[in-house]
Amino acid sequence: MNLNLQPSSDRPRRSMYAEDARVVSTGGNARVLRNTYALLALSMLPTVLGAWLGVATGLGAMFSGVMGLVVFMVGAFGLIWAIEKNRNSPAAVPLLLGFTFFMGLMLSRLLGMVLGLANGTGLVMMAFAGTATIFFGMAGLSSIIKRDLSTMGKWLFVGAVMLLVAGIANVFIQSSALMITMSVMAIGIFSAFVLHDLKRVQDGQETNYVIATLGVYLSLYNVFQNLLVILGVFGGRDE
Repeated sequence: MNLNLQPSSDRPRRSMYAEDARVVSTGGNARVLRNTYALLALSMLPTVLGAWLGVATGLGAMFSGVMGLVVFMVGAFGLIWAIEKNRNSPAAVPLLLGFTFFMGLMLSRLLGMVLGLANGTGLVMMAFAGTATIFFGMAGLSSIIKRDLSTMGKWLFVGAVMLLVAGIANVFIQSSALMITMSVMAIGIFSAFVLHDLKRVQDGQETNYVIATLGVYLSLYNVFQNLLVILGVFGGRDE
């Protein structure tokens, strides 16, 4: 006996509506991903401007030791908080671009040191090429992998916190071995973060492209910075 009181003709329609919903969801995710890529590309401009300004004026050299750490922590975390608070506001994009300018300024001290080497320009280009390779590799993987990677985020977050604590400690310890170890770990952790964050957008778990851009930008920034450290230590020439 058929206990389904709904006309059988409704079932194909319901199936069709469910399929339409999936198509809309997929289209929305793709739009967020495109906006993320576009804003990420745009964010490189203020980063380069901030880095150039810091190197050209020598301002970046001032951000060293404890004072540099304090300026970085207050500025970076303050701007991240402001972006998160205004994530659905028109102010979100200008705040993000201001943040990337600040991060470029913070990067200028390391850039200035590397560019002071005889092969410094080549090392910077190698770090940029390495970062770009990691980004495109992780972006490609995120579109291929079908499984949910959301559980991976908490382990990566723990690793990032450990790196932050070790980095603060090394401001006082000044250990070259610890610095190199942290740089190698940071490249691995933040490369995985790029994959994780892009996959979240593709799966519809992150629907705000400004926040998605912020996450990917921070990961790429850390990858570039730590590649530059390793290349400067092992590949730098004074003459």
